[in-house]
Amino acid sequence: MKIFSAQQIYDADNFTITKQDISSDILMERSALRIFEWMHQRLQGAQVKIHLFCGIGNNGGDGIALARYLQENGYDIKVYVVNYSEKRSKDFLINLDRLKDRKLWPEFLDGNHDAPKVQREDIVVDAIFGIGLNRPPAPWVGELIGHLNVSGAFTLAVDIPSGMFMERIPENPEHVIRANYVLSFQAPKIPFFLPQTGIYVNQWELLDIGLDAEYLLTTQTAFEFIGKPEVLPMYIPRLKFTHKGTYGHVLAIGGSKGKIGAIRLASEAALTTGAGRVTAQIPKCGYLPLQTSVPEVMVEADDQEDFLTNFFVSDSHSVVCLGMGMGQEDKTVSAFNRFIKQYTGPLVIDADGLNILAKHPELKGHLPKDAILTPHPKELKRLLGDWKDDFEKLELVKAFSIKYKCIVILKGAHTIVVQGGKGFINSTGNPGMATAGTGDVLAGMVASFLAQGYGPLQASIFAVYLHGLAGDLAIAENGYEAMTASKLIDFIGKSFLELFKRPEPAPEEQQQQP
Repeated sequence: MKIFSAQQIYDADNFTITKQDISSDILMERSALRIFEWMHQRLQGAQVKIHLFCGIGNNGGDGIALARYLQENGYDIKVYVVNYSEKRSKDFLINLDRLKDRKLWPEFLDGNHDAPKVQREDIVVDAIFGIGLNRPPAPWVGELIGHLNVSGAFTLAVDIPSGMFMERIPENPEHVIRANYVLSFQAPKIPFFLPQTGIYVNQWELLDIGLDAEYLLTTQTAFEFIGKPEVLPMYIPRLKFTHKGTYGHVLAIGGSKGKIGAIRLASEAALTTGAGRVTAQIPKCGYLPLQTSVPEVMVEADDQEDFLTNFFVSDSHSVVCLGMGMGQEDKTVSAFNRFIKQYTGPLVIDADGLNILAKHPELKGHLPKDAILTPHPKELKRLLGDWKDDFEKLELVKAFSIKYKCIVILKGAHTIVVQGGKGFINSTGNPGMATAGTGDVLAGMVASFLAQGYGPLQASIFAVYLHGLAGDLAIAENGYEAMTASKLIDFIGKSFLELFKRPEPAPEEQQQQP
């Protein structure tokens, strides 16, 4: 699913208006009707007080038009116009007149009076600012937003929470609506998925307002949101007359004294995801634990007891996955140095492999084309240096990916796969996965798909999606706190089954079946 920039959304509106030969007012009417239908389906006429706070731009116009639908269907509403400017959009004024024609007079707020009283049991519709906001709200508007946030009322934001910017973080966190639900028109917005801005969005849902399909299909975007419809076509089905050699050989290099578990998790995850064979190269201290805990994994032990001193790669290895628990001993760094200057095949680098790259930046230029790097936030900061906000972070990662012709997997609540100038934002995963070892599991899964013949980008996106899906299935049985990386591996198989599961029919469809 494409994620459009603010300018692209404006262009889509204009393209739709021209091609469908409609007025902008008709498009606003569609938007308001979709919101009303969403609310009415859930409220069913319930007599709860609904406060609509509307700005004087098109977002406010959506709110004003929504008020008309709510009133016509018997809902108890109160409409406020947040009068932050003398400049009003044409469609806002059209809908304001329609509201007045129905003898519904909004209360105009200008900061000279106390904020309206909102009870915890009420509903707030936030339609103050839309995607066009480019400067902080006026102080009194910011205070109004803060007042709504502390009211405890259920808050429904129209398209985007007021006070949120599309391309930078807010200057004052207290002056952004904390939405229980956001109804976003046609496509999600990039701030929904970033740590510094996603905190203002509890849940979101898309409303189809009929933007022209030609524009949506042909326009290229900097980001895409990855869900089941995007992932399922990537799957490579298994054929009957195949064998373990068909599905590749992963060489997992890592581990050190006290950290053999990391390489064990990566190796087991690679096998569980479908790699035909997995060999783990580890220091001697890990030989017995790994050989006995995962008997399906072949083990090659280093001469050194506690850390690695050499990497041995042969033509039989389809892909190398390294760094998990590897440590940064001098001899290990030397082995990495020799390896990275010679190896040209498919490569996944995680953990200490990334830390070595960060400490020895001259080695970045030796990364093979389409190498896949899987940093967590601190590892990323070591690689790139600091950034001022999440938006700049994304630009730095894109630039890094372009410069070194690599793929970067930014692990987080919404893991983002970046290749060149494009990012792919994952839809699966949960806070239970914020536990030691889940990153090792992901590295093994990516390597497994590479070994099976998936392209580097497809392997990254597919692994990230299934990794999060396995986590979602695991917490359904274990809860967030009891999640471990080992349990996540146990649910990889179920994540494949879930991928191919047909959706349950709706209750009304079930009733129609013979």
